[in-house]
Amino acid sequence: MTFAQIIIFLCGISNFWAHKAVMETDHPFVRDSKEYFGKYMGKWGSLSIEFMLLLAAFIGAAYFGIYAIIIYVIYSGFNLISAWVLLTGRI
Repeated sequence: MTFAQIIIFLCGISNFWAHKAVMETDHPFVRDSKEYFGKYMGKWGSLSIEFMLLLAAFIGAAYFGIYAIIIYVIYSGFNLISAWVLLTGRI
């Protein structure tokens, strides 16, 4: 396993953790999103999109190297910040 794969794997774990934590809250934004997107994507739709992004990051790292890693790390950072904002009640 290369260093790039380890970084992407750890970011993927943090993204899935944040996603699960946010989906288990009773925040009004989350409730409305589940209701709206649940009609179109079903129960596992948002997790499948998260998985596709993780898979794209792995493939991108193989073809584009450091650029794909940087983009996925930035995405993960924004993902964790938004989860922190929702979970701490700042929104």
